[in-house]
Amino acid sequence: MQIQGLEVFVTVARRRSFTSAAQALGYTQSAVSRQIATLEKELGAALFDRRGRGVELTDQGRSLLPHAEAVLDRLDTAQHDLDALRDLGGGRLRVGAFPTAVAALVPRALAAFRTAYPKVDLSLLEGLTPALLDRLARGDADLAVVSAAPDRPLDSARFGLHHLLDEHLLVAVPLGHRLAGRGSIRLAELADESFIAGSRTPGETLLRATLHSGFRPRIDIVAAEWTGKLGCVAAGLGVAMVPALAIRATPADLVLLRLHPDDIATRQVFAATSREPTPAVRHMLTLLTTGAARIVTAGWGDQQAVDTPAPGTVGRE
Repeated sequence: MQIQGLEVFVTVARRRSFTSAAQALGYTQSAVSRQIATLEKELGAALFDRRGRGVELTDQGRSLLPHAEAVLDRLDTAQHDLDALRDLGGGRLRVGAFPTAVAALVPRALAAFRTAYPKVDLSLLEGLTPALLDRLARGDADLAVVSAAPDRPLDSARFGLHHLLDEHLLVAVPLGHRLAGRGSIRLAELADESFIAGSRTPGETLLRATLHSGFRPRIDIVAAEWTGKLGCVAAGLGVAMVPALAIRATPADLVLLRLHPDDIATRQVFAATSREPTPAVRHMLTLLTTGAARIVTAGWGDQQAVDTPAPGTVGRE
């Protein structure tokens, strides 16, 4: 079946006239008639009822029309994508990310993208996962690096979700803390500690991941930004849960502690896109996936993360 025949068929079906279709396509009427006759012979079905000056679709024609339109639409999209890949010498790419993903994962992917396509207008939008997904849904972002607790999956019906890594959470304590010399700790050892978090409701913070074991953290100080949280920890005002992706941004006057294997808390990190991402988005997705794999291999994304050299001191066995 020739693509040209499907194009002619769809045009005739929409205009209900061989003559009008021929004018729209720049063909002769006889050429249109031949194309339709050839298509009908290939399919073994009459597609049109010829009625005086116009034509009407038969039942077989009505059945074929949506499939033909879908084929032509996909081919048009494919051609557009190929053109865009060849011509990624302009346009824009807006990447959203939650704060700790901006510590290393996202900037490295952005830098690699800029090297490959220096003429694309590249921008970074930092925010929390719900706001980033709203921006993606509104079309204000092209891709968003977001996170989710394992028991709170993201809406895969609205977005394309591409798993990047599973990230273990660490506990940040000040240098002089009673547990600072330990390599790993149990949650129960933190029962009397004051936690510093972004909300007084543990279920709205990283501490949600610790609730499955029955642990109930006490939150005395609320700090929205990571600089504020870690600054409060360094001052001895409490402890905080820290995602492994933030290791490189941890100050030197803190110690990061592993949680015991029985208490391990994790969160999942995804790249969220529209259901039909553009070539630029797909290229960025490839860079993020590659970068995440390197992080996991190096130990950033799992419990070995604390063995990676970082500005902050890491507790060891």
